[in-house]
Amino acid sequence: MDRSGELRESARCGGDGLGELLSQAIAPVVAHDALRLVGTTPAAAFDAGSFSFWHGYDPAFGLALLHRAYAGDYPLPLPKLAARQVPGGVMGPASHGVGSALTLALRDGKGVWGVLELVRAEGGSPFDEDDVTTAARLTRPLLAVLREHVTSGPLVPSAPRLTPGVLIVGADHRVRATTPQVSLWRKQFRATSDFTGTAYCTGLSLQARRHAADPRSGQPLVCGPPASHGRWVACHGQPLEGSGEVAIVVRAATRDELLPSFCAWYGITAREQQVLARLHEGGMPKQIARSLGLSVHTVNDHLKSVFGKTGARGRDELIAATSG
Repeated sequence: MDRSGELRESARCGGDGLGELLSQAIAPVVAHDALRLVGTTPAAAFDAGSFSFWHGYDPAFGLALLHRAYAGDYPLPLPKLAARQVPGGVMGPASHGVGSALTLALRDGKGVWGVLELVRAEGGSPFDEDDVTTAARLTRPLLAVLREHVTSGPLVPSAPRLTPGVLIVGADHRVRATTPQVSLWRKQFRATSDFTGTAYCTGLSLQARRHAADPRSGQPLVCGPPASHGRWVACHGQPLEGSGEVAIVVRAATRDELLPSFCAWYGITAREQQVLARLHEGGMPKQIARSLGLSVHTVNDHLKSVFGKTGARGRDELIAATSG
C-alpha cells in the first residue's frame, strides 16, 4: 500500500473521504467492490467498533451480519478470527448482493485494534485464502492509519460538554423515540461513525439484552475518540424492565471510561497510566513516588514520556485531556 502518507494525512484531517482513499489504496493489492474499516481497542468492553470508515458498503449487509453474530450464526466471530495464525477469513455467498466477504482482525502483540471487511459483489470471483494472506500484510499500515486518526484529534476537546441524550430502542432494535439532546450530539460528530446510527443502536440493543441475561458478557458500552466525535463519547445500553425496550444514553465519557482507550491509542504504558491516575488525584511527583514506591526521578521520567507521547504542554492540559 504505497499511499500510506496520503492516507495518514487524510486521517489527520478528520477522516472525510478516508474510506474511498483506503479502497483505492487496497484495490491493487486485494481487488474488492466495497470496504469497511472499523476501529476499536484491546480495552473495548465488548466486540464493538468506536469509529469506522466506509466505501461502497451496504449498511443493510452490515446489520444482517450483526444480527447473525448475536444469534450465534456468524461464521467469523472476532475472538475466533483473532486467534488464528493469519487472523482473517472468507464468508460467502452472503446476502444483499454480496457474493463473498473477507474479514481481517487488525491485531498486534497488544490485541485487536480494528477490523477490515472487504466485499465482492455477486457474480465476481470469490475471495480465497491467498487473498486473506495478502490482506494480512496490510495490517501494519492500516493500524498506523487508525492510530493517526485517533491521536491527531484535539487533545483537549473544543466541543462543548453536552448533557446526555437518550434514544429508546424497541424489541426490533429500531429507534422509537429520542430526546431533543440527541440532535445536538449528532451535529457534534465529526466522522462517518454515528453513535446514534442504526448499526450502533442495534449492536448496543443486542448487547444490552445479552448482558441482562448473562452478566458475564461484556458491558454494553462503547467509547469513541474526539477525532470522530468532537470529544470522548460514551454510549451505553440499558434494558427498560418490563417494556421490552432498551434505553441508549449518549454522553461525555468519564475519566475511568476513556482512560484505558486513551492510554492504548497513545502508547502509554501501565506504569505511566498509574502515574497519570495519581496526577488526577492531585498528587505531586513526590507524593506519586511515595504511593507507587518509585523515586521522584522515575516519576518525572514517566511524566515526561506521557507529555511526549500525547503532545500535552503540561500537567493541566494532560488532566483536562483525560477528564472526560
